[in-house]
Amino acid sequence: MDYLQKLHELMMTAVKQNASDLHIGVGKKPTLRIDGLLIPLEKEPIITPDIAEGLVKALLTEEQRARFIENKEIDFSYALEDKARFRVNAYHQRGYMAAALRAIPSQIRTVAELGLPPMLLDFTKLSQGFVLIVGPAGHGKSTTSAAFVDEINHKRNEHIITVEDPVEYLFVQDRSIISQREVGADTATFHRALRSVLRQDPDVLFIGEMRDPQSISTAMTAAETGHLVFSTLHTNSAAQTIDRIIDSFPADQQGQVTSQLAATLVGIVSQRLIPKIGGGRVPACEIMIANSAVRNLIRERKGYQIDLVIETSLQEGMVTLNRSLATLVKQKVISLENAELYSLNPSELRILLDRI
Repeated sequence: MDYLQKLHELMMTAVKQNASDLHIGVGKKPTLRIDGLLIPLEKEPIITPDIAEGLVKALLTEEQRARFIENKEIDFSYALEDKARFRVNAYHQRGYMAAALRAIPSQIRTVAELGLPPMLLDFTKLSQGFVLIVGPAGHGKSTTSAAFVDEINHKRNEHIITVEDPVEYLFVQDRSIISQREVGADTATFHRALRSVLRQDPDVLFIGEMRDPQSISTAMTAAETGHLVFSTLHTNSAAQTIDRIIDSFPADQQGQVTSQLAATLVGIVSQRLIPKIGGGRVPACEIMIANSAVRNLIRERKGYQIDLVIETSLQEGMVTLNRSLATLVKQKVISLENAELYSLNPSELRILLDRI
C-alpha cells in the first residue's frame, strides 16, 4: 500500500465532507468528526497495526520520527499541497501508533462569518491588554483567535507575532507584518520563544495556548508593558478562568499575580459550538469585559461573584452563556435539549427562557 497516497485520500475525504477531525487508530475504520459526531468511513478497511504505523510514519519527517520515537507523541502541522492544512497529534495507544488530525480551513473567516457577536471586534481595536478565548477542546478557540488576529491584520499597521505549537492558520500579511513561530520548527521550545518574544518589537501577540505559569506570566507582562495579547485556555467560564490562572502559581506568588491580572485583563470570551437544527454548528458565547467591578472582584479573590456582574451588565456588552443559549433557542437556531446539554446551569437556563 502507498501509505502517503492513502493518507492524502483520507484527508481529501475529510475536507470534502467538511469534517473537523480525522482519527486513525488500530481496530477501527478511519473515522471523521462531522458537526461534533464521530462517523466511521464504512468503505474503508479496519486499520491494522501495520497500516496504522504506515499512515502515521507517512506524516512525519525524519526529524519528527526521531522525536516521536523518543517522546511517544508529537504535535505538528501538515500541509496537503495547497488544498488543506491539518494540526496533527501522533501518539501511541496500547503499544500501537495512532493519530488525530484537525482540519484547518485555508480561509480565515471573519467574526461575522463565524456568527460571533459583533461587539467582540472591540477587543481588536485595543492598543494593549490581555484577551482570553476559552472553552473545551474542539469548540473553536483557535478559529476565533485567528479571526481577531486577521481583523487587526486588515485594519491596523502593527507587528503581530504568534507563538504556536503547531502553527494552525496561515495569515496573509495585509496592513500588518506577521511573524508566525512554530515550536519545533522555528524555535526549540515554547518557553524559549516566549522568553525572547518581547525583544522582537511586537505590537500584538498571539500565544497559542497558556499551558503553565511561565506562559501566563509572559502574557501578563507583555500586556502590562504596552502590548495587546490574545491567548487561549481550556476552561469553562470566565470565573473559572480567573481562578485557574491564579491557582496555577505557588501561594507566595498569588498576590502579585492577582494584582497583575486585575490590571491587565480586558476581556474573556468563553465559547461552545452547539449543533444547529438542520445541521452545522453555531457558537454560543459568554462575554466578560473587565470593568471596575470585575477588576475589584479579581483583586479580592471573589471570582464566584463574577457571574452576577456579567448577568447584570448586559448594557455594557456582557453576556452569560445561558443568555446566549436562550437567545439561540428562542430564535429556533438550536434545540432546548442541546442548550441544556451545553449549559453550566440548566435550571437557570429554563427560568431565563420563561422570561425572554
